[in-house]
Amino acid sequence: MDFRAYIDGMPPLSVLDLSPIIQGGDAGLALNNSRDLAHHVEALGYRRFWMAEHHNMQGVASAATAVALAHVAGGTSTIRIGAGGIMLPNHAPLVIAEQFGTLAALYPGRVDLGLGRAPGTDQVTARALRRTLVGDIDRFPQDVIELMNYFRAAEPGQPVRAVPGAGLEVPIWILGSSLYGAQLAAMLGLPFSFASHFAPGDMEQAMALYRARFEPSEQLAKPHLMLALNVFAADTDEEARFLFSSLQQGFVNLRTGRPGPLPAPVEGFDALLLPEHKAMLAHSLSCAVIGGPETVRQGLAAFAERTGADELIVTAQIFDHGARKRSFEITAEAHRAIAEPA
Repeated sequence: MDFRAYIDGMPPLSVLDLSPIIQGGDAGLALNNSRDLAHHVEALGYRRFWMAEHHNMQGVASAATAVALAHVAGGTSTIRIGAGGIMLPNHAPLVIAEQFGTLAALYPGRVDLGLGRAPGTDQVTARALRRTLVGDIDRFPQDVIELMNYFRAAEPGQPVRAVPGAGLEVPIWILGSSLYGAQLAAMLGLPFSFASHFAPGDMEQAMALYRARFEPSEQLAKPHLMLALNVFAADTDEEARFLFSSLQQGFVNLRTGRPGPLPAPVEGFDALLLPEHKAMLAHSLSCAVIGGPETVRQGLAAFAERTGADELIVTAQIFDHGARKRSFEITAEAHRAIAEPA
């Protein structure tokens, strides 16, 4: 598998989209906005457009991730589309092989499959997904291997095969927010994406562990590490901080048991935060670049230099769709300015 590591000294950019349902909006609007955003970032040169599986969350429209990706892929032509990720304990591996085999049959050479170990929801909802949960998380490595085998060419007499899926090239990624995913990705010789955009605490240790223990595989000859980064870009630092307040509100609401649609931004939100919420946000959202073009250029360069990531996947939970598209424009321009200095 050919993973181009750097473009002119900077890791390439990809997009993680949670298909945000905004206050006053609905899932249809969110999914159509995702399709429009994918078309937009494709033209800007982003490498991948990934969507995430979350359930029972009023602010996320991508629960049926494969269906959402098919909608997005139909509005694009070259950008890679994929799951960031599928929460495998929620599903039988064969079902996921068939879903992503179908995507690969429709959009050959463009499909990625990122796999996570967490359920992506609460325990009550996890049970409603009709899995027993008994030993599911503990079986994650075996389920990953089973899923990978479904994408191999079928053997004569093989009793169960994925149709579509068998023989199709669907790269598998391991996703994680802890050391567990880093270890598994290294052991299986797979690319690894770390959720530093909301769980940065173990990032440095996970990076080091993955690189040190990586074992080459048929899919990948050397480690390939992608880190997630919040990037809220606008024409001024002040405007970017204003846009960022939507994510801050959403995060506080989620952590205090009041999840809901993505809120509209609020002027001066930092001053309204309780000290404990301010400390929580400072930690959980520490991997964030917020500002105008020059601030973003400096922030991207510093994060890339500090981590040595092979790829950055940026996300922006911005309330206004036009402002979200503009944020990804400014981010792409800042990336080019670093890679191709005047």
